[in-house]
Amino acid sequence: MNILLNILWIVFGGFMIAIEYLVSSILMMITIIGIPFGLQTIKLTRTALFPFGTKIIDNGSGNGCLNLIMNVIWWIIGGIPIALTHLGWGLLLCITIIGIPFGIQHFKLARLALFPFGKTVV
Repeated sequence: MNILLNILWIVFGGFMIAIEYLVSSILMMITIIGIPFGLQTIKLTRTALFPFGTKIIDNGSGNGCLNLIMNVIWWIIGGIPIALTHLGWGLLLCITIIGIPFGIQHFKLARLALFPFGKTVV
């Protein structure tokens, strides 16, 4: 079932979200300071392409000071616009009963887009 839902996800907007993640990661990797953020965004691209069947768990060191600093910088650089994109798509898809599973995945990705550091996608 996850395979079918992932295929439908890609057709109905998942590819656009993955392109958004990929473009933002390339733009962040232009500078040396942005390389860790770009690498994290590339990891999120895979999750944006295939969200069904993945779980997001906290790392053991998720409460560290470095993760907090990286997340705050991430919000300024690109986390908030990407999270707003997920929020908009999630609200739009939750209007219909068929779109509710896809909307839930967008809400899951919005949370990940706001706090990517200190998280592991399984």
